[in-house]
Amino acid sequence: MVDSDREHPLTSAIPVKPGRWYWRDLVATLDPVADAEEIHRITAAYEFPWDYQRALELALYRTYCVPSVSAVLSQAGNFRDKPQQRYDDTALLMAELVEHGVDSGRGKESLRVINRQHAMYDITNDDMLYVLSTFIYEPLEWIDANGWRRLHPNERLAAFHFYRGVGQRMNIADIPEDMGEFRRWRDDYEARVFRYADTNNEIGRYTLDLMCSWFPAPLRPVVRKGVQSILDDDMARAFGFPAPSPTLRRAAYAGIRARSRIIRWFPVRRKPYGTEGTENRTYPGYPTGYRPADLGAHPITPRDRLGGGCPVPH
Repeated sequence: MVDSDREHPLTSAIPVKPGRWYWRDLVATLDPVADAEEIHRITAAYEFPWDYQRALELALYRTYCVPSVSAVLSQAGNFRDKPQQRYDDTALLMAELVEHGVDSGRGKESLRVINRQHAMYDITNDDMLYVLSTFIYEPLEWIDANGWRRLHPNERLAAFHFYRGVGQRMNIADIPEDMGEFRRWRDDYEARVFRYADTNNEIGRYTLDLMCSWFPAPLRPVVRKGVQSILDDDMARAFGFPAPSPTLRRAAYAGIRARSRIIRWFPVRRKPYGTEGTENRTYPGYPTGYRPADLGAHPITPRDRLGGGCPVPH
């Protein structure tokens, strides 16, 4: 799909025979603040698409360890009634922001959907800030530990500034301006609020059941143990899950790192893994025939479909 919002000159003309480090070397020449969107798109959609998807799944899973977050999700009921759609909505809306940019037409529409969904519930600013922090740090730490190469400093800073920009457009207050300061805030917040709650267990089980459903029935017990094995001890306690086996945890991460050693020898990715590449089961053929406004439990009607007037149905 051609990006109808804007061109991406940095990724539209790749050399015939780029070296394996082509994208990293290109990122090293860019400004991690001014070029944050382009750098982050290269990192998430070209260099580490599989890792970013897995790490963001783990990031969202981590947020369910906060009782006030899981209570809102339990109240909404989407994880109970339509877990696959809830997962696909989140993945596609974030992919829209990465693929098109936060200030593009599709990016702005995605943010309107996100903000409308959140406005329906009583969510504290600290909880919003915490969720935002997981989207920054979970993928960075995952890739440095498990990716086929370590991240360039520009990639780390660009991810921070990209998601900080997303948070600002979601009207999240008090987002730290310094990357290290935000990481310390996140650690302090987890130390204060991570604890077991029945709603944590409820949302954790719904999500685990969803992940298992993606595999044939005979493999689901193995998948369940595999997912639980990559949770850290604090997450397992907050969910009320059995403590992961150290042996199984080592085996799971060894498998992930073995994959990365193979990927290291793959050719440079020429096509981004964006909205077309997400493993989405709810919206067949997305983005063909769909707009960001069609996503979510309560889709919005954009002004250009109404011919003017309020874009939110009453």
